[in-house]
Amino acid sequence: MFSQHKLARIFFSTIILILLALFIAIYWYSVPLIKKEVYQVERNSSRLVLNNIFELASRMHLNLESYRQEAIGAHKRNLISVISLAESYVKDSLNNAKKNNLSKEQALESVFEGLRHFTYGRDDYIWVANYDAKILSHPDPRFHGTDASQLKDAKGELIIPRVIDKVVEKGEGFYQYIWHRLSKQEEVEKISYIKYFPEWDFFIGSGVYLDDIEEEIKLRKAKAIKELRQALNQIVIAKTGYLFIFDKQGNMLAHPNPNIDKTNALLLKDPATNQSILKELIDVADTGKELSYLWDRPTDPNNYIYEKLSLVRHLEGFDWYICSSVYVDELQSSSELLSKRLLTIGLIALFFAIILAFLFVKWVTRPITALASVAAKVTKGDLSVKSGIERSDELGILAHAFDSMVSRLRNSIETLDSKVASRTKALEHTNVQLQAAVTSTQQAQQQLTIVEARQRRILDSLPAQISYVDQHLHYLFANSKYSEQFNIDKPSIVGMPMLEVIGLSMLSDISPHIQQCLNGEEVTFNYTLVTSGKEMITKCVLIPDFSPENTVIGILNLTIDVTTEKQAERQLAEAQRMNAVGQLAGGLAHDFNNILTIILGNLIAAEEQCSNNTTLLKRLSPAIRAARRGGNITNRLLAFSRRQSLIPCAINLAELLEETVELLKGSLPSNINVFYDLQNQTLTPYADPGPLENCLINIVLNAKDAMPKGGHIEIRVSDKTVSDYLLYDDVVEPAQYVEISVIDSGTGFSDDAIKMAFEPFFTTKSKGKGAGLGLSMVYGFIKQSRGYIKLENPHQGGAKIALLLPAQEAITPENNQSVSTSSFHVDDFQGQLMLLVEDDEDVRNIVREQLVSQGFNVIEAADADEAAQLINSIDELYGMVSDISMPGEQNGFNLATMLKARSPNSKIVLMSGYAFEGLEDDNESPQYQVLKKPFDAHALHTALNEACNE
Repeated sequence: MFSQHKLARIFFSTIILILLALFIAIYWYSVPLIKKEVYQVERNSSRLVLNNIFELASRMHLNLESYRQEAIGAHKRNLISVISLAESYVKDSLNNAKKNNLSKEQALESVFEGLRHFTYGRDDYIWVANYDAKILSHPDPRFHGTDASQLKDAKGELIIPRVIDKVVEKGEGFYQYIWHRLSKQEEVEKISYIKYFPEWDFFIGSGVYLDDIEEEIKLRKAKAIKELRQALNQIVIAKTGYLFIFDKQGNMLAHPNPNIDKTNALLLKDPATNQSILKELIDVADTGKELSYLWDRPTDPNNYIYEKLSLVRHLEGFDWYICSSVYVDELQSSSELLSKRLLTIGLIALFFAIILAFLFVKWVTRPITALASVAAKVTKGDLSVKSGIERSDELGILAHAFDSMVSRLRNSIETLDSKVASRTKALEHTNVQLQAAVTSTQQAQQQLTIVEARQRRILDSLPAQISYVDQHLHYLFANSKYSEQFNIDKPSIVGMPMLEVIGLSMLSDISPHIQQCLNGEEVTFNYTLVTSGKEMITKCVLIPDFSPENTVIGILNLTIDVTTEKQAERQLAEAQRMNAVGQLAGGLAHDFNNILTIILGNLIAAEEQCSNNTTLLKRLSPAIRAARRGGNITNRLLAFSRRQSLIPCAINLAELLEETVELLKGSLPSNINVFYDLQNQTLTPYADPGPLENCLINIVLNAKDAMPKGGHIEIRVSDKTVSDYLLYDDVVEPAQYVEISVIDSGTGFSDDAIKMAFEPFFTTKSKGKGAGLGLSMVYGFIKQSRGYIKLENPHQGGAKIALLLPAQEAITPENNQSVSTSSFHVDDFQGQLMLLVEDDEDVRNIVREQLVSQGFNVIEAADADEAAQLINSIDELYGMVSDISMPGEQNGFNLATMLKARSPNSKIVLMSGYAFEGLEDDNESPQYQVLKKPFDAHALHTALNEACNE
């Protein structure tokens, strides 16, 4: 058919081969896979059914356990009700006996006899025993009225005495023990609810036998097995596969074969191994593996030649083994059937494809043969021929294009000469343009050289070290700062390996970062250099340079000195930490002041009541002094936490320093000289002079301890105007300041001392020679005065502490506290009603005693909300003594304002563990007497007198 058309034969043969290859490939790669997957699906369905039945059994077990707990809980609630009922019965019987003039013994005898005949449930009863383990009431004649103090269980342990001891120790509740059933010798575990009645001096108990509860559970379990058997009978895996359940003893709990169901199947053996088939199933339980063995078919009994697969799950709650069992040939039958159908469909499809291929080849090759004939004529020079093919598909387009191409070829030959001439002229013009482009490129290269030189000058001027190395770590560029850092000429560094420039130590440190950059990542890290004996912290940025093929061909290094920034960060972190420690110290001082108020108040009261007891007074006086010293410590903590009261003013430093130095000279040894210098001072500091003097004394005395062999201490004063970045313990705000520096010639600060000097209770002195609050107090006062502090060791030796205080015009006073000079005093408060508000009960008791001792009638409130209700409801209040900080929506100042609004003549004294708490940030707050904790009755009396003078 295609004998004269070679192309048609080749085309048709190729299509046939492709179709055959495609058919074989699809069959080869898909049919075995489909057979395998179908087999696996059938196999997994067995696993899925087994898992579903396992989950069903697990839920049954959980339901049984829940029922067990609910049953026990219900019995326990019933026991409590029974004991309550018995208690009511005893009370009613005793009351009736009293009304009928019967003795208590007669009434109890009747009660015990009545309780003996009270039963409920499954022979459950009530029993009564006294403290000596004598059973006063029991329905069993063997125990009624007997002494059970020596009655023991099967383990040899006492029963009634042990239970009574537990009730006495732990109180009424549920207790478990072994006891006899009524009128039987059988001993059973029992749980009883037992309660002791001290008014009658006997114990009443009632219990339930645990095996009764278990019997209910067994009934539930039997019902669950029955439901599970019904579910298993409805399940079929593949054609004849099934599920069955047995326990560890080999009892077949559920099996579709009635010959095996409800029998012990331990003797059934695997024909292949001659081992117990159930033991083999137990061995593969929960391993995820299937047991393969030989078994008979229902249609071919006793012929054990058919291969089966079983998967086993172990349910620990019931100790059951749940198994699936399916024949292997049944699993494979579906896949075999599907494979045969696929092969049949494939062969039919191949047959029709061959027919379609034949028609298609014939349809495609006919116009191609015609085009080949026309092309042969064109090659011989005949440009007038045409194919004559008229079709609307791609072959028609190809024929039309071929005819058009021949026509254009004929026209092109005719016009070729004129086009060659025109093209020659165009090439001449292009040559001129090319020469102009070469000239422009040369000029651009000159400009590029100028730009590169400018960029190098810029890179040399930048405050950073910049270099560039290739992928082999050889320098291709380095700016002046980089070459100066490593003391190498800039031209000489180009071409040198990195190892020779930075050294082995530094290269080892940064090698991981270099490798990371060579892997294509931009890397940023910090590195510390030591230059001329000084430490310099640098921030290094390594940037990978990529080729057009996206491979790393070099590394650009940018290094910046960040030493100053890092130091500032450390100083800021230290300042924040000190602020947090200050808040903690303030809170501790507040709570400790409450404790000291209680201690001091009780000690002084004891001292006043025992004034004639000389021996006791010798012990009380040191305790009172110690409590007052504790108050002094909390005052220092308040200074550190910036919660002390300050009265800032313009300080005459010359006068203050003169008095301070004169005072210190008497406390310093003769080999230490202290002096001050005021030559550079023109501004006046604005702060509280008293605490400032204490600060200077603390600093000088600390300096004395650092100079055991003597030396000199200088107090130097100078003005300082801050307009740029300056770092003390924190970054200094721009303003005018006065700097007071204390410089000694001692041993200087250790590293730990500089880091921790301001922390409360840190000291470098030996044990017992310092509380560690001196510099903490200095730090707190300086920060509360809006100043700054710095510790350092000067180059010439010794130590230096610099205090930076705001100048007079830099700050205005925060508090305008005025003290009334009225001479009015009240010494007799007899019969006046005073409101006492304090959330701490012990402090409230002490203050109440102090007020009562002065003649007051006292009404108390434990928080601000309760106090507000009393203020609004009582019109006869003479005044109020209140803590400032307490629970409730309001504080002491709010309560004082409320009382003043209701009764303007009321006398108010506020108490605080802080100093003037609440007034620091509110200049408009009214002024009240603030009594600082800890205090004694005399201080309270004085504060009340001062409140009356306002």
